[in-house]
Amino acid sequence: MARLILNGKSAQLPAVREAVFARRAAGDALEVRVTWEAGDAARLAEEAAREGVDRVIAGGGDGTVNEVVNGLMRVARERRPVLGILPLGSANDFATSLGLPLASEPALAAALGLPGHPVDVPRLDDWHFLNMATAGFGAEITSSTPKGLKRLLGGGAYSLIGAVKAWHITHYAGRLRWPGGERRVEVCLLAIGNGRQSGGGHLLTPQATLDDAHLDVLILHDIGSLTQLRAMRHELETRPARGTHVDTLRVDRLTFEADEPVPLTLDGEPDQRQGFTVSIEPAALSLAMPPDCPLLSRPA
Repeated sequence: MARLILNGKSAQLPAVREAVFARRAAGDALEVRVTWEAGDAARLAEEAAREGVDRVIAGGGDGTVNEVVNGLMRVARERRPVLGILPLGSANDFATSLGLPLASEPALAAALGLPGHPVDVPRLDDWHFLNMATAGFGAEITSSTPKGLKRLLGGGAYSLIGAVKAWHITHYAGRLRWPGGERRVEVCLLAIGNGRQSGGGHLLTPQATLDDAHLDVLILHDIGSLTQLRAMRHELETRPARGTHVDTLRVDRLTFEADEPVPLTLDGEPDQRQGFTVSIEPAALSLAMPPDCPLLSRPA
């Protein structure tokens, strides 16, 4: 038995309803639960796991996937069902990078039929995420982009808001610590990737994989002019470990002790914290994904 946990805003979409009916007609045993308010998706996912459901499908955007992941992580590892994704958001960064279909019927068929592969699950303090956490400029863009604009322009909304804000970049000072190192930094963007892209298609950690027990970290700093932005773009192509504007790390744990509250996003969901620690739980969930998915270091 599979259970679709569907974001309430998408429940009446004709394509979604037709996809559910088509899969049932094809013989798939599929139950549907619809969310009403924040927290419902996590609660419904936890209930499904405790009831012994074999496969839970998150139907919605990256935020819905994030909630479902947190619900599944509340139960013992051996009781967690396979997680499938029916992408229905404005950006669908994670589903896109996995190579999943975006049209509802083939996406639901894939969520029900693709094999599960063990993937790592990072945790920022008390909340898990699956794709990426960002702090600073990228988080400001995500949290300030109106939901109506996201729906209208899709991922392009993030680029539009980013262009408007580009000349008002804030740097957040603090200390980064990781096993074997630490550094005083002033970052405009800190991206911590288990997956690769965020903010409507921006490839922030292009070497990240979901099953290597590590986090890929991108730090952007010392950016305040057009010349510096151009230099940063060049460094983003070469990805230096320590550059003028771009630094990269691969770690299994990272702490940022900031001097002031910093805007965050966890899989696109906004938050704000002054300090946080990110760790990773290897092979914590089984995710339905193509066997040749580029986000796997060890193909299924």
